[in-house]
Amino acid sequence: MVRLKCDFENGIDVGAVGSKGGLSLEWKENSLVSLRSFSSFHIDVEIHDNERGDVCLFLGLCWGILMRLLTLLRKKGGCLRSERQMNPFRTTLEDCNLRDLGFVGQWFTWERGKFSNTNIRERLDRRVVTLSWINIFPSYQIEHLSHFFSDHCPILLDTMKKSWNDQCSFDNGFRFEAKWCLDSSFEEMVRSSWNDVSGSVPLKLERLRSLFQR
Repeated sequence: MVRLKCDFENGIDVGAVGSKGGLSLEWKENSLVSLRSFSSFHIDVEIHDNERGDVCLFLGLCWGILMRLLTLLRKKGGCLRSERQMNPFRTTLEDCNLRDLGFVGQWFTWERGKFSNTNIRERLDRRVVTLSWINIFPSYQIEHLSHFFSDHCPILLDTMKKSWNDQCSFDNGFRFEAKWCLDSSFEEMVRSSWNDVSGSVPLKLERLRSLFQR
């Protein structure tokens, strides 16, 4: 029902158990995706690029099975997780040479609690890829959509969108790395740079770009 309301004719849907769990992968054209395997915790498919003749693997995982290893880089509300909990997940991404694609839209992908004192928001869901995938689909965009039916937000992957660098006046060689946020000096550097530079927001962002590159 949710998939059809979002105007995706094709998809693989793994039902929830009660009010918890459930996975859904949705797409437009039926010839693009071939199912390899699935369970209550994952969906594994091949995605075919008919124009280029390329095939890439897509593995959708329920982050619940990784929570012992993972803490999320962005969270508002609830208890903070320790640095010790974050390190195994970071190491896994580095060992697999996976990169976070970033996103546009609202910063969180999961929300619980209707009142300010109980509300928790986290970026639970993210898209990580190999460098070879980026070379095949350089004009990608990940968008966090609004959530209505679930506490998780749908995530839209558009491989035909103009890249972030094409939309900005920054140098083509620059791309923000999410792992910079983990550096202990990051927050203070951003705050100091933003306060020190007068002028418009684009000028402040240009100053930050130069700092990040150095």
